[in-house]
Amino acid sequence: MSALPALPQGTVLAVGNFDGVHPGHAALVRRACDIARAQKLTPAVLTFEPHPREFFAPDAEPFRLTLLPEKARLLTAAGAAHVFVPAFDAGFASLSAAEFMGFMRDRLRARHIVVGADFAFGKNRSGNVDTLRAEFDVTVMEDVACDSGVLYSSTRIRDALRRGDFASAAALLGRAWEIEAEIVHGDKRGRELGFPTANQQVERYVRIPFGIYAVRAHIEGETAPRAAVANFGIRPMFRIRQPIFETYIFDFHQNIYGKIMRVEPVKFLRPEKAFDGLEALVRQMKQDCLDARAVFKY
Repeated sequence: MSALPALPQGTVLAVGNFDGVHPGHAALVRRACDIARAQKLTPAVLTFEPHPREFFAPDAEPFRLTLLPEKARLLTAAGAAHVFVPAFDAGFASLSAAEFMGFMRDRLRARHIVVGADFAFGKNRSGNVDTLRAEFDVTVMEDVACDSGVLYSSTRIRDALRRGDFASAAALLGRAWEIEAEIVHGDKRGRELGFPTANQQVERYVRIPFGIYAVRAHIEGETAPRAAVANFGIRPMFRIRQPIFETYIFDFHQNIYGKIMRVEPVKFLRPEKAFDGLEALVRQMKQDCLDARAVFKY
């Protein structure tokens, strides 16, 4: 954890994993901000990296909706003056409930805690809301529902994304879902075929269906997204080991290796599949481009 800022007046601390920072999460942070304003304290968030689920089950199916850079931006946008992110490692995981409360009290100057009703903490999840109340003023936020009455839920959002239902995911997330990662060098196969792609390793994100997508590509340093077509998967003809996002940006010829790009899947076009040869593959890639351009009327 980086050096802490001076917090002489103390903090109102919103605590949670906040994966996705959906409207329910944002409401919890805003409640902390309201309390801080009334009590002349500093609104702050305590979250964890990696997600505790990743630490305890590193070989489980990937599930993240947001990685830390995006999550921190969204929490700050919701009103947090500080976002504290201790490394969730073996030492942190072994803290007792009392030690965890001491960390919040002494290191983060917490005076008031805001959490969800099912919040648990400390080794073996031994602490709960009642435990917190012995040490702090506590506000417990009930679940928040959208206009249709469905509760905002990271689990529901993941389920929608795994089905490729991006409209439902966006309705629950409060915005379009995106992956965000650095553009890295690949095997240049797309370039050899006439379709140079921007490649991103996204193995920690929740798995959407393998296949071809019409996408919007938001390139670091640019203000407007670009229309593109992307393949997410393992390329059945070549059998790469880890799924990769490969995005072909229409009418774009700049060198963007090393830049961060956000990719928003807009429409699933077809499943990934193997072809009889490179000629058939290229023919299908040309059709995929036409189909994606039609989505954007581009």
